Amino acid sequence: MLRAEVLWGREQMDREVSCGFGCDLISDSLSFARPGCLLLTGLTNVQIVRLAEMVEAQAIVFVRGKKPGMEVIELACQKNLPLLSTQFFLFESCGILYQAGLRSF
Repeated sequence: MLRAEVLWGREQMDREVSCGFGCDLISDSLSFARPGCLLLTGLTNVQIVRLAEMVEAQAIVFVRGKKPGMEVIELACQKNLPLLSTQFFLFESCGILYQAGLRSF
């Protein structure tokens, strides 16, 4: 539905997510993301993988066609965290997932 490219973790696409969270601010993500979430963001640095691990996210979807560097992909691989990239903007991505039944909490 997001027509996302799997950057890493193709074999883990059957993971269940309990909610979605979209944000480009580390501080807000730390405060409001919930365990089991699908994290949508435009941030592509290593901090987003570390944040995803801290909030126990199930995967990261990079929006606006963004793709992280190899350092981020390698860290996600070490953390066993799937990475995807979609051409949709954050707002559109959240709307598509919301219409499909994914909620924020």
